[in-house]
Amino acid sequence: MKYRSVTVKGLNIFYREAGDPGLPHFLLLHGFPSASHMYRELMGMLEHKFHVIAPDLIGFGQTDSPPRSDFEYSFENLSRYVEGFIEELGLERFFLYVFDYGAPIGFRVAMHHPEKILGIVSQNGNVYEEGLGKKWEVRAQYWQAPTAQLREQYKAAFSFDTVKGQYTFGTEEGSVAPDGYCLDLYYAQTIEDYAEKQSDLIFDYQSNVRLYPEFQRYLREHQPKLLAIWGQNDPSFIFAGAQAFKRDLPQAKVVGVNSGHFALESSCREIASQILDFFKD
Repeated sequence: MKYRSVTVKGLNIFYREAGDPGLPHFLLLHGFPSASHMYRELMGMLEHKFHVIAPDLIGFGQTDSPPRSDFEYSFENLSRYVEGFIEELGLERFFLYVFDYGAPIGFRVAMHHPEKILGIVSQNGNVYEEGLGKKWEVRAQYWQAPTAQLREQYKAAFSFDTVKGQYTFGTEEGSVAPDGYCLDLYYAQTIEDYAEKQSDLIFDYQSNVRLYPEFQRYLREHQPKLLAIWGQNDPSFIFAGAQAFKRDLPQAKVVGVNSGHFALESSCREIASQILDFFKD
């Protein structure tokens, strides 16, 4: 494993890299509230077949986190920097692994550059309304009638109990190490103005839901090879979101694993095996 950084539009983006650069590229996009460290085990399991690259998004992990006065914390803007990252690294064609926040970012990239996409793994990376769990009903009310009080209330998403719960809910007891969520919490406490930046993204998530029909049109028109592999006990993005891919991609493979939202924490070997089998040709 190598740990590198590259400058994109004046900002430093940290990334992890494994595997021979001559192998097919595989770009891994993380979710909230995590960073590229969520792929620390998966990369080692894929590097003999792929050149694996996992960046930290702007405002996450070891990547720059500019002030809100200088940077718009929106999914569209994060996507532009991912596209800049792809250009800087010279990735002409690649496989894409998307999870959580990484899904609306990755699908924006795929829509803008369909010729670059060799295939997609969507792991609890939702692009269908059927996949939105109960909490999103309340979020939708917030988007329609935002108040300072509700914005403050949603900062509970950065608390210890909430972050730990995202990792452990729906998993077998003792199957999730504390490493991942403790590192996420460290970043939440040390990145300047973290809560406000992440609150901007929580509010902007509505832009992703509005784009779901466009993401689905991309799937129908381009028919990328897609593996939807889901921690099927995830209360945030429920398993129906994985099954919905079959509507637009009849040849998609849909797999449920006995885990929750951060399925890699307890089912990494199973997920890696599915990826290697699905993209072996």
